[in-house]
Amino acid sequence: MEISRIEGIIEAILFTMGDSVELSKIAIAIEQDEETTRKIIHNMMDKYEQEDRGIRIIELEDSFQMCTKPDMYEYLIRIAKQPRKYVLTDVQLETLSIIAYKQPVTKLEIEKIRGVKSDHAVNRLVEYNLVCEVGRMNVPGRPILFGTTEEFLRRFSIQSLDNLPSMNPEQIEDFKTEAEEEVQLKLNI
Repeated sequence: MEISRIEGIIEAILFTMGDSVELSKIAIAIEQDEETTRKIIHNMMDKYEQEDRGIRIIELEDSFQMCTKPDMYEYLIRIAKQPRKYVLTDVQLETLSIIAYKQPVTKLEIEKIRGVKSDHAVNRLVEYNLVCEVGRMNVPGRPILFGTTEEFLRRFSIQSLDNLPSMNPEQIEDFKTEAEEEVQLKLNI
């Protein structure tokens, strides 16, 4: 195996693992003895330094770890300080409101209300930390129950779920009438 390939394998191992990796494990992975492996890694360390790369490999006892060079931290901070911006789509808002008002609720219950699959919307809401798993239903299959998070309350400036706006009874009747008309139209088709 040529040296560039071996270096690529070592980079992949160190990058993917994130934490330090023991020299012996790296040696086994690249099918080399430990002394040869150590020399290859030290050559990589020197090469990174000469090329003024943003990453470096550090040695910790008999392990190695890939990390960011300290003089790159200020640039990372610029990115990390930028707040994550996300915009909720109408589908996500609809799904979130169902979860907020009906929690704890399963995906199946959400889909019954919406009339369409809701996997993507629920997954996005979990990713945005607005919704989380709050338990499992005690029925066959043990479906996940979803509820809102503290982040949901924070984002929508709500002190507690008790402060969710209640719907006007006339609106509820209008929604019921619309739903019944929609069902009738589908039955007649």
